[in-house]
Amino acid sequence: MSATATKATASRGLPVPRGLVWTVLRLHRTALWIWTGFVVLTAALLLWLYGPGAAHTQHLLDAYGYAGVQRDAWTSGITGSTFSGVYNDLFYDPSSLLDLASFGVAVFAAGSLTARELENGTARLAWTQSVTPARWLAARLAVPALLVTAGTGLLVVLYRMLWTAHGNLLLAGIGPRAVYFSIGPATVAAPLLGLAVGAFAGLALRRTLPALAVAGLVQGAVITFRANSWPFQGSHQQPDLSAHSRAITAAGTRIPDPGCELSRPCLARHQIVGFTREYLPSPDYWPRQLLETGVMLAATAILVAAAFGVLRRRATS
Repeated sequence: MSATATKATASRGLPVPRGLVWTVLRLHRTALWIWTGFVVLTAALLLWLYGPGAAHTQHLLDAYGYAGVQRDAWTSGITGSTFSGVYNDLFYDPSSLLDLASFGVAVFAAGSLTARELENGTARLAWTQSVTPARWLAARLAVPALLVTAGTGLLVVLYRMLWTAHGNLLLAGIGPRAVYFSIGPATVAAPLLGLAVGAFAGLALRRTLPALAVAGLVQGAVITFRANSWPFQGSHQQPDLSAHSRAITAAGTRIPDPGCELSRPCLARHQIVGFTREYLPSPDYWPRQLLETGVMLAATAILVAAAFGVLRRRATS
């Protein structure tokens, strides 16, 4: 009797999802596992880039300065290729994966989360029970939003940590600036906008395939716009991201890079024993991030309100 009572007490003390939350998690458990796998694998890639993946390029930077970074990036001959294993190229892969995730969230919200249930009638069946249409939609938006925010937020923190530690190992150009000005709270807001886009498309169209197509096109346009338009990450409109490079002499003095490239005799002649290099913070980072985040969150709020408006008309018709 005592053991049973203890077990019941312990069970009551555990935070177990109930009601609509449990229904959403169970109904979309496959999507939940896919999202969890995505977060885990992307986090593992970021941690590898932060740790053992950076070792070789860091060694070349320490030995030759920026010339060593260039040597590492150009050695394979396939820099910039989709299948490049160069550290410089791998550094950008998590950014591409985060864009892909926001696209996937939009498609999921349009199809499996909303349109499919409206198309096959399960939504109306739920509304005839004790669940109101507004509660039904609120649960379907709140649960994924919480999971997406937590997962994306973790990846952004890891990405910023990687940038702070090893952004100096990237080839100079548009790439480092694009990463620097894109990884932040706006990257967390992007999939939330995708969730709202997908939910609105699913409720407005009520057909799975058309909703998938529309949500995919709209979120794809959002991703493209973020990459190419001010005040976001425009390739020709971003402020420069200054790099600070110094050579370290045997006496411990930091001097400008003597330009020895890969010549060891030249390095010995200048008594160079090491190099440092870093990208300097830009004062435009937070204004741009906050503006971009605000625009996307405002668009998200408008679409969510519109989705509830569409649902209200559908439920009363």
